[in-house]
Amino acid sequence: MPATVEKDSLPEARFLQAFEGLSEEAKNSTGEAVTSRRRRAIERFAELGVPTNQLEAYKYTNVAKALRDEYRLAPAEAVPRATPQQVEALLLPDLDAHLAVTVGGRFSEKLSRIGDVPSGAFVGSFAEGGRQHPEVFDAHYGQYAGFEDERSEQNAMTALNTAFAADGLFVYLPEGTFLDKPVFALHLPSASPNGRPEPLFAQPRHLFVVEEGAQARVIEMHRSPEDYAVASGGFTNVVREAYVGAHGHFDHYVVQDEGAGASQHTTFGARHETESIFDTLTVTLSGDLVRNNLTLTPADEFCESHLNGLYLGSGEMHVDNRTIVEHAAPDCVSNQLYKGILSGEATGVFNGRVHVHRGAQRINAYQSNKNIVLERSAQIYSKPELEIYADDVECSHGSTTGQLDEEAIFYLRSRGIPEARARTILLGAFARDVIENVRSEPLADWLTDEVNARFGGTA
Repeated sequence: MPATVEKDSLPEARFLQAFEGLSEEAKNSTGEAVTSRRRRAIERFAELGVPTNQLEAYKYTNVAKALRDEYRLAPAEAVPRATPQQVEALLLPDLDAHLAVTVGGRFSEKLSRIGDVPSGAFVGSFAEGGRQHPEVFDAHYGQYAGFEDERSEQNAMTALNTAFAADGLFVYLPEGTFLDKPVFALHLPSASPNGRPEPLFAQPRHLFVVEEGAQARVIEMHRSPEDYAVASGGFTNVVREAYVGAHGHFDHYVVQDEGAGASQHTTFGARHETESIFDTLTVTLSGDLVRNNLTLTPADEFCESHLNGLYLGSGEMHVDNRTIVEHAAPDCVSNQLYKGILSGEATGVFNGRVHVHRGAQRINAYQSNKNIVLERSAQIYSKPELEIYADDVECSHGSTTGQLDEEAIFYLRSRGIPEARARTILLGAFARDVIENVRSEPLADWLTDEVNARFGGTA
């Protein structure tokens, strides 16, 4: 029987009880690098507890509140049901890609279509990757999204994931190799084995290793098929880690669109080396409570980093993005652009920090958060930060929040454009600054269409 996180007890106690209820087979179902960390991870989670808004890093986002519901933990013994037709309906038009499908946090060999990859490379199951490439896992697993750092307030959910993680996605590119087409990772929530909707608590783990001179592009989409038997109120606790070697290039895009009742907490830790490029984008289109943590370390000279985000909040949605860029070496560049559009009683949070370490001279870092609030009942909390311990740097940050420009609306209406259409054009233009950073044309086109459709037209 799959463990259940019951309702009327503290979240910590429920997860501790569920961990002890796991079978030895489940605890040892992955490679040694994963299995060996489980016990210490659950102990660390017990020490830290679920994040509440009493922590400064979670001041506006109470994760513990979202965990009061009853959840079924993702079963370790089998991949829950999903059909090829449901997968096909969610693919991006005109995208030629390696298709990797997870259901309820577990990789599905049956639903995935991985084509030919370079010799020594791997695209597929996290668990299987750990068995086939134990040396890679020993070198990288748990190194960039750890849970022992005493200074971090983001450790608890990482520890929880580390204790329970059984599967997910693993992409490995050895030195000098590249994928001729992107990886399209479609993450589906789980339908109950009995066919009835049942809230699931899933904890997928993803690891991306792009070695020296290698190149890869990964597009992740969290979506729910329209005819899928999924209960509202599910929670996904995702941990991603990425390593990019010297002269490597890694593009990474995430779309969060599981539906209004789904909650998600993500932690992404990444490190890249000399003259490498790391490019990431997170787009949040739906959800109940969504919290995204991203910590990036350009660890050597001449690194180029791009962090972008777009979030559309409606109803009572709560979306929180927290970014940390640890500039540990000189002569690096980082750019951050996060934009939000909020309506109804939605809440948006952005907290970005650029940390320039001592000796990290000649850093060029830019950080911007811009928001449009369509109704007075929506709220935004924005806090960009610079923490600089070097004297030869060019760093800037800024934040703006406002409503649509009424003069611009009037200008468009004066040229015969209806008001609703004028608003769609302006909102589409506002989002386009972020979407233009997407290097995949099929994804950029899809995002443009989604943004326009949600505001009532085509810009």
